Amino acid sequence: MRNHTVVTEYILLGIPETEGLETVLFSLFSSLYLCTVLGNMLILLAIISSSRLHTPMYFFLANLSVFDLGFSSTTAPKMLSYLSGLSQGISFQGCATQLFFYHFLGCTECFLYTVMAYDRFVAICFPLRYMVIMNHRVCTILATGTWMGGCIHAIILTSLTFQLSYCGSNKVSYYFCDIPAILPLACGDTSLAQRVGFTNVGLLSLICFFLILVSYTRIGIAISKIRSAEGRKRAFSTCSAHVTAILCAYGPVIIIYLQPNPSALLGAIIQILNNHVTPMLNPLIYSLRNQAVKSALRNAFPKRSFTLRKN
Repeated sequence: MRNHTVVTEYILLGIPETEGLETVLFSLFSSLYLCTVLGNMLILLAIISSSRLHTPMYFFLANLSVFDLGFSSTTAPKMLSYLSGLSQGISFQGCATQLFFYHFLGCTECFLYTVMAYDRFVAICFPLRYMVIMNHRVCTILATGTWMGGCIHAIILTSLTFQLSYCGSNKVSYYFCDIPAILPLACGDTSLAQRVGFTNVGLLSLICFFLILVSYTRIGIAISKIRSAEGRKRAFSTCSAHVTAILCAYGPVIIIYLQPNPSALLGAIIQILNNHVTPMLNPLIYSLRNQAVKSALRNAFPKRSFTLRKN
């Protein structure tokens, strides 16, 4: 029998191969996080304040903004804390919480993009029945289902990961608590957690991506049948923002989980793109070419003109 010290705290070692760049990284990530918070808060404000945006499309966009706020906040505050020179330690419970919310929101993202693709499919292929099919009850059920599905997924992965014994090293070779970084520190057999984690994350991503692909294949066929160029352009513009957001979100996920032996630095860069850059870009993607959102923002922040009155 050997004596083991039970791990009660982990030390996050940060982004691989970035020693000495803490000040630069702090400036970069604090700017990204600030833009993410401000951008998504503005999108939420525009949707809530404008009755024109109380439609299924913008209801799901509001859910996406809430997701982006939560997803970036899962890892950014702690990372900014230790980049600024504070403690790199995170409690065992804090590490489990971070892993849970990371996978909860990551899975919710997959489901939410799939639901948004279905919404665009109904809008393009069944425009006259759109408000009947995507009624308030259906939208509420779909949105609730995405968040509940993500929660169940995260509970499974978190329980499998942290039911193992951790009694060795407490140094996490990464900038946040994720399954590939935590499992090597376990004392017991990690094969079940590794298999379930890889299967769940990979399978759910592939299923959602396949459903999105089917939706957009049908949308493409429907757009090709529109005779007027103006009609095709208008139909395409309603989907272009969502397609761009999907490419930004799924690109990093596919590269991370389908590469056999990715380098630590490349994996970190790709995951940073997914965790911090994509949530910042989504408000820009959905607002730059969307006149309704820009109009709602202008109405939410009206220009005040001050005139001098002559006495």
